[in-house]
Amino acid sequence: MLTIHTAELLVTGPTGSGTGTATAPLPGGAVLVEGDRIARVGPYEELAAAYPHARARSWPGVLTPGLLVRGGDELLERTYYPDDPYEITELGAEPISGAEALADLKMTEPRWGNSARRGTQKLLARGVVAVAGRFTSPAVRTAVVRSGLTVVPPAPYEGPASLDPLAGLTAAEEAFHGVLEPGAPARFAVFAVSGPAELLVEGPTTCVATVIGGRLLHRRR
Repeated sequence: MLTIHTAELLVTGPTGSGTGTATAPLPGGAVLVEGDRIARVGPYEELAAAYPHARARSWPGVLTPGLLVRGGDELLERTYYPDDPYEITELGAEPISGAEALADLKMTEPRWGNSARRGTQKLLARGVVAVAGRFTSPAVRTAVVRSGLTVVPPAPYEGPASLDPLAGLTAAEEAFHGVLEPGAPARFAVFAVSGPAELLVEGPTTCVATVIGGRLLHRRR
């Protein structure tokens, strides 16, 4: 099935990244997705005319490569996400970390798996498509794989691990995972901002859609 995703601005990758594949931001740009791959990239009008039977999804804001979050093992194996609404009254809504606090929860492998599933949903809602880390818990590893997120080797980061993949960065493009080009995995996100500079200021919770493997895995309600 062919799907055209378009937004007010298309950013295919970091400008001047040295890859030779990223191009200048394209107003009204679009990506044509076939299966789990990007088939073409270009102006929406051009793609729509060439593929009149393709399904079209029009998004507000900027369409960019999906984001990479560092410290995935800390976020998903050593942080507990309370089950909303069942545990909120007792535990509160904020993630719980720290050896003593986690010991009080008497965590089990299935409970870690359920927590990781909720954690991956939070990441998808922030435009994250890949996590850097090394997972040792089978239940957590299964939750990550089922979420569709790509796992890459651990990468250095400053400060505590954060659900915000832009935390501590000087440019949003530093968090981009991959480049949007023909043949590349259909893995991208859309944010309700005017461009990468505003994305860095407003943050990834402006995400309106996350696509991985050609599938819409998050859509803001």
